[in-house]
Amino acid sequence: MNRKQFIQTLAPIITAIPLMSSAMQLNQLHQFIPDASESMNNNQKMPVLFLGHGSPMNAIEENEFVQTFRNIGKEIQKPKAILCVSAHWETKGTFVTAMEHPKTIHDFGGFPQALFDVQYSAPGSPALARDTKELVKKTEIGLDEKWGLDHGAWSVIKHLYPLADVPVIQMSLDYSKPPQYHYDLAKELGSLRTKGVLIIGSGNMVHNLGMIAWDKLNADNFGFDWALEAKEKMNHFIAHHDHQSLIQYTSQGRAFNLAIPSPEHYLPLLYTLALQEKNENITFFNDKAVAGSLTMTSIMIDKA
Repeated sequence: MNRKQFIQTLAPIITAIPLMSSAMQLNQLHQFIPDASESMNNNQKMPVLFLGHGSPMNAIEENEFVQTFRNIGKEIQKPKAILCVSAHWETKGTFVTAMEHPKTIHDFGGFPQALFDVQYSAPGSPALARDTKELVKKTEIGLDEKWGLDHGAWSVIKHLYPLADVPVIQMSLDYSKPPQYHYDLAKELGSLRTKGVLIIGSGNMVHNLGMIAWDKLNADNFGFDWALEAKEKMNHFIAHHDHQSLIQYTSQGRAFNLAIPSPEHYLPLLYTLALQEKNENITFFNDKAVAGSLTMTSIMIDKA
């Protein structure tokens, strides 16, 4: 199946600046991506994803959202490594995981034991962590040996790559910085796309746990008026490449204020959008509301 056919199958559910020479980048990245020059060329970029991860139960439940994650994992070129920006790792300063074997973090409570039993044993990549640190000039990137993979990462990546055979590192969210900082930092990661690295932002565009309609958990595509308004405006801004309106989300009115009561689930979207290049396509998928105050809306940025 080619990409056009794949996008058509989704239709029913879809409502760097250069920091060093190409040779220097390739030499460094060969440390963690063997034979990158043979398998990819500078015109062949990995796509970028923002995945609405929703409930941790999506890790073990069967539904249309995880089915689409699996389809994407089969359709896109298999990456050499993954860099994931998850809503669930907030720090003072910016860090990347740098251990050989990241642990599976069960950073939640009150769920069935079967969810706590999940272990996603993908390897880490200390070399990719070091190269990411060197690539970013906007801030000092710390190398972390303690975190691992939280559920914002493993609960979705396990559907993309169930064999856990792709190295994964995480980048943290500096909670002390404004949205523009995160957007600008993400732009410095762009060259990784040509080196086989799949960059994933994992969160939820609309995410207000305090207003969940618990009696509508199983309703299909149920959203409060404000949640649907925010979703449609966000989608409009994304489709029209209006990133500044999304960066300035606190100025977009009541619907946005309710949709984003705290920024951690929204900021990974900015990391994804910052990597969009001229003439690249945006594909929406899993574009549904859940339990009134959440959306699963996800996007893929890829070449035209």
